[in-house]
Amino acid sequence: MSRLLLTGLAFALLLGCASPAPVATGEAAATPATEAQPEAAKPPERPFPEDSIYPLLLAEFALRRRAYDVALEQYMQQAPLLRDAGVSAHATHLAQFMAREEAALESVQLWIELEPDSIEANNTLSILLIRQGRAADALPHMALLADKGEEVNFPALLSGFQELTPDQRDALVQGINELAQDYPDNTQLMLTQAMVLAEQEQFDAALDSLQRLFELEPNQSQAAMLEARILLAQQSPKPYARLERVLEANPQDTQIRLQYARLLTATDMEAARQQFELLSAQSPRDGELLLSLALISREIEDDDAAKAYLRQLLALEQHVDEAHYYLGRIAEDAGDLPAALYEYRQVEEGREMLVATSRASLILIEQGRLEENRAWFRDLRQQDPERAEQLYGVEADLLARGGELAGATELLDEALAQLPDSSSLRYARAMLAEQQGDLVLMERELRTLITSEPDNATAINALGYTLANRTDRYEEAYALISRALALEPDEPAILDSMGWVLYRQGKYEEALDYLTRAYAAFPDPEVAAHLGEVLWVSGDTDNALQVWRGGLTKDPGNTVLAETLERLQVNPSELGLPGSTDLANESPEPPP
Repeated sequence: MSRLLLTGLAFALLLGCASPAPVATGEAAATPATEAQPEAAKPPERPFPEDSIYPLLLAEFALRRRAYDVALEQYMQQAPLLRDAGVSAHATHLAQFMAREEAALESVQLWIELEPDSIEANNTLSILLIRQGRAADALPHMALLADKGEEVNFPALLSGFQELTPDQRDALVQGINELAQDYPDNTQLMLTQAMVLAEQEQFDAALDSLQRLFELEPNQSQAAMLEARILLAQQSPKPYARLERVLEANPQDTQIRLQYARLLTATDMEAARQQFELLSAQSPRDGELLLSLALISREIEDDDAAKAYLRQLLALEQHVDEAHYYLGRIAEDAGDLPAALYEYRQVEEGREMLVATSRASLILIEQGRLEENRAWFRDLRQQDPERAEQLYGVEADLLARGGELAGATELLDEALAQLPDSSSLRYARAMLAEQQGDLVLMERELRTLITSEPDNATAINALGYTLANRTDRYEEAYALISRALALEPDEPAILDSMGWVLYRQGKYEEALDYLTRAYAAFPDPEVAAHLGEVLWVSGDTDNALQVWRGGLTKDPGNTVLAETLERLQVNPSELGLPGSTDLANESPEPPP
């Protein structure tokens, strides 16, 4: 389990979805300046300078008219002139309400300068510093809050922990540990230390920190969640025992139950569904829960339940596009292609739109309904001209995958006539030409693209690889691939191309170096075919068979691997895979 999986959801639980939770839970959230505030002790009265009366009145009237930009501008100008804590607080509240964090940071820093012990000001500054990735700078303000007896959300410090530089992370961890020494019984600091240790994969130390916390707060729900994640990462036989006890003691804690349900999806789908059902019973109109239930039901092959949940979403008019898409998948899996087409065509927005369009198009192409497919895509482009380039590319790819190469060629010609500057369509046209054996057209298209985009490493590499693979122009291919590698030195596809051209030049040892690096970074079946071939002709047949075996395990029908084995006269039975004698005859299944 990755470190991000381990702590990422814990951060979401602790900090909330939209923004970090208040650091000091004893203070109210910032409110717009026009809303009534609780009465506080009145500060000593002092007159404002005469030059400031008009700007302050202008700001107040602007607030009443909801001209917040004007009001904020006036307060930000007057606050450093007046050096009045009340004005600085007012400016801070308004800047927060308007989500102007730079202005809020400037005004709250002045507020603290004028009123160093203000709980609200220190709380606000802590939040803003954490949001800006300056968590270590927030530590002294959080310490002040702890000194004043406030309950401080120290785990908020770890928001964005992975985005910090190593030096920033070290400074933050050191500061947290020093605070923990000053406040040895602060359970929020214990939890924060445990989260840091878990992020660093020091799981045993993290569990020790949590154990000390549980001695003080046996049912601390966030700590129980973190413990479950750690035990799950360690493959403990009972990772959820404490978490289940916490839930039993707090059955209405929906946040913890939701995190528990999500954890269960990695280990026990049926149990996860039971937890989501409990949550849905508490919030029957929550579309997120219904969608989760639908996907879990589909995962455990209960399509009837999945359809019921998806139809509830449609009735509630929530996640409509996702509901239609998954109803289409269920219908397609059941062989009801008319129903699948209907559902896919209802998907209008969101990330499922292009996937639904692709699946519907493949159905039409497989049924020979090419004109209907063409007309449908034409309508889609007219309805959404900003996606025309993308839709042309999708349609051409689907036609090519469906064996309609002539139709795909005609379509790309039309597309490039309308969008001559589209690099993606020109690249697709070049790759289609290569697939059809028209290397002249392929080279012309790629050189046109490279002329307009001299740093397009993908196009440069594609031309170099094709020349190395399909011609004897090895020196030219080597120069092109070297140029691409200089642009993207760690790209596995380019490393593979360099290894392949070196192999074609007879430089086996150099080729093995590049191909090994490419395969380590990206163990793709085609890279496996190349690496295996160089190992084979170099006499290292055992390692060649091992590499090929790995590639075929991932993609048993890979055509490049099959062609390599056939050309080198390698008996597939030597690979020791079940059914390996038929591998060369299998066809790859098109991706969804």
